[in-house]
Amino acid sequence: MRTPRQAARIVVLSPSGSVFLFRENNVEVGIHWLPPGGGIDPGETPEQCVRRELREETGWTDLEPQRLLCTWEHDFTHQGIPVRQHEHIYVTTGPHREPVLEEPGIHWQWLSPERLAGLGEPLWPPRLPELLARTPAEPVHLGLIA
Repeated sequence: MRTPRQAARIVVLSPSGSVFLFRENNVEVGIHWLPPGGGIDPGETPEQCVRRELREETGWTDLEPQRLLCTWEHDFTHQGIPVRQHEHIYVTTGPHREPVLEEPGIHWQWLSPERLAGLGEPLWPPRLPELLARTPAEPVHLGLIA
């Protein structure tokens, strides 16, 4: 049985189209790339969550979510607890700059659209290169992806 968890993430695009992502390793899913974000706190909206998470994870306080790109659900282990996470993925634009990290050793990178499309490692959310390339008018609901 998995514990339900709500989360939100924000894809930051530079003026040249590069995407800011973190590279993480999870015991259940292994190495994967994902945008800044995390769990939605009680009483917090998804938009408030991405602003807070972006500030906590990058130090950036000047970016706002511009639109909802997609939603999706996936299973993984968070802090030792098996969860089924429902994520809201927002997109925004911002300058190509380094984050101000509080924890050393966090791997991040700005990835060009070409590099993102040929990454060869899992992305959260899946289909991110495709979604960014075609810029859907309405949010895409990807459903549960195992």
